[in-house]
Amino acid sequence: MGARVEARGWGWRHADRAKLAVSQLDLTIEPGEAVLLLGPSGAGKSTLLAALAGVLGDHEDDGQELGSLLVDGRHPTDARGAVGLVLQDPQANTVLARIGDDVAFGCENLGVPRAETWVRVREALDAVGLRMPLDRSTAQLSGGERQRLAIAGVLAMRPNLILLDEPTANLDPAGVEEVREAVVRAAEVTGATLIVIEHRVDVWRSSVDRVVVLGTEQHLLADGAPDVLLEEQRESLLAAGVWIGGHEPSVPRGERAPGEDLLVADGLGFGRADHPLHTQFGATLRAGESTVVLGPNGAGKTTLALTLAGLLKPIAGDVRASSALREAGQDAGRRRGGWALGRFRAAGPVGPHPSAWRSRQLLTRIGTVFQQPEHQFVAGTVRRELEVGPDAVGRGRRETSERVDELLAALRLSHLAEAHPFTLSGGEQRRLSVATVLATAPRVLIFDEPTFGQDRRTWTELVTIMSRLVSEGHSLVSVTHDEQLVRVLGDQRIRIEAHDRKNEKVPA
Repeated sequence: MGARVEARGWGWRHADRAKLAVSQLDLTIEPGEAVLLLGPSGAGKSTLLAALAGVLGDHEDDGQELGSLLVDGRHPTDARGAVGLVLQDPQANTVLARIGDDVAFGCENLGVPRAETWVRVREALDAVGLRMPLDRSTAQLSGGERQRLAIAGVLAMRPNLILLDEPTANLDPAGVEEVREAVVRAAEVTGATLIVIEHRVDVWRSSVDRVVVLGTEQHLLADGAPDVLLEEQRESLLAAGVWIGGHEPSVPRGERAPGEDLLVADGLGFGRADHPLHTQFGATLRAGESTVVLGPNGAGKTTLALTLAGLLKPIAGDVRASSALREAGQDAGRRRGGWALGRFRAAGPVGPHPSAWRSRQLLTRIGTVFQQPEHQFVAGTVRRELEVGPDAVGRGRRETSERVDELLAALRLSHLAEAHPFTLSGGEQRRLSVATVLATAPRVLIFDEPTFGQDRRTWTELVTIMSRLVSEGHSLVSVTHDEQLVRVLGDQRIRIEAHDRKNEKVPA
């Protein structure tokens, strides 16, 4: 049987926040219902799922709970064995070192007999399309593969309540279809209640019974059958940042004219020395041009991005910085009227190979936004996080403050300036990670899934900034599965395929 969910005047305030993450929520979800939970970035969707899973904490140091939230008549902390949660961050879902053990972990904690556990493990992995040896290291998985692994772990538990926080955000198109069907099929067979957070309605529209929308004031904005609600409240939902098919946002491309070469990969081999993902890769990154890297999960897109960024050493061939890029540390920010404002203290001369540069030498030349945003957070507040880069390159306090305020406003983070980065929603963390790189205005910017977790409005604002950077002469590289992003920023498109060590450029 599926679980019944009931919220009555429920709210939650995180310990370090003055404002409630969710406020005065009244909601009932009947056993076996499939619900799509929508709303703008920061509306409290992930907080609600964490509360239903019983993982928000029950001490005053964790936060303050208001009203009541029940799963089958019990507080969620007393119903944990009946609830399965897939978190927004794929890596945070990984527990053990081997694929089979990781999927078995939940079953073992529930006391499922050993023989039955391993039957479930194989069935769950097959259902989500992760067909690998059970002893495969989880550390070798891509972000999309980790997401499949996490979903398999939940399906193997066969919970009464399945909670999924953006489960398809890091998956290639084929993976989206496969995983969605696996989840829907599992819920139907077991009778489990399903609640899934996803920004893009069309992915789940035909697979759910209801759509529930949280608003910007953290309260219930809309609730109803998908087709009826999306038709009757289309305009208000679009205004709230909900993605609805056929209403794609418009982003100005600006004037673009590819200029000088900045970074050249020649005969590049990347991956591990004992297991190269690709060899003989070639590409040129130019000023005023945007490049997107496409391909299935596990093909090596993230590894390529980190190699181009100078954070991994090539295993063959090389990545060379042009003289124009090497000199960028000496004159970064001298252009006025754009994002590259102010002057930076020179970081000293550098050689042609970015993998040999120190971190401060990279700051004004090549900036990287990691697939997991929290991997680049080092400070205790959002504001301080944005000050780290400018401080490292010698910017004055007044200039730094102005720059930080500008970025906070542009990326809708001003109200979170004093919050800890790890308490932000996934979409807010992604915008912060982008802002940390923009703070020092490097000539080359490399983004790994830059639009993850964004609602329609924040996506438009973020991609507009990225498009403007290209027009101002920066070179952008984006690893992505986002078709809308490809249309706007796919000046040069590089597709890498899994297992065959080939790559190809496709027409823009």
